[in-house]
Amino acid sequence: MSVEQRLADVRSRMVEAATRAGRAPEVVHLVGVSKGHGPEALYAILADKGFFPIACLKTFMAWESILGTHPDRNQVPGIEASTGSLGHGLSMAVGMALALRLKKSERRVFALIGDGECNEGSIWEAILLAGNRQLSNLTCIAINNHSSSLELGDLAAKFVAFGWAATTINGRDQAQIYEALARRESVRPTAVVAEIE
Repeated sequence: MSVEQRLADVRSRMVEAATRAGRAPEVVHLVGVSKGHGPEALYAILADKGFFPIACLKTFMAWESILGTHPDRNQVPGIEASTGSLGHGLSMAVGMALALRLKKSERRVFALIGDGECNEGSIWEAILLAGNRQLSNLTCIAINNHSSSLELGDLAAKFVAFGWAATTINGRDQAQIYEALARRESVRPTAVVAEIE
């Protein structure tokens, strides 16, 4: 099971808990796959959750399919942000988190980035701004499968240096993934570095 599936499970559990408590069920915003390359797991989750028929998965990348190589919120039900250009998804998530805080909303925003995407300057600008603004409603999941062309070193330490709470987990351990995603800091954004391989 992927980190994307765990994230979808966390979202479902939070929606169910909010519904039981009589609160608005839209408690989580999922920017999704900021890296944009490889939305197949996200599409499978959305189909499984009933956003569109599972049969649509067979049309991935076919001419006139709604399921392209980059998720498009105007085409794919359940996609909250069109992504694909490296680094833009986290910046959008920061903007969403800021807007929700201004509205005094308890909703959370999750963004999934890749280690290769961490070569982009816009990622670090977003990380700096989120830490500076103490966006405790923002969680960034960084998939570190060591595919970056640059050696990134200790990613969690870098997030901490920018004012985030950060933890490194085994990206294949479902219990660690769920625990990390369910956690919320009171005054800082949260980074979860999921080590794969």
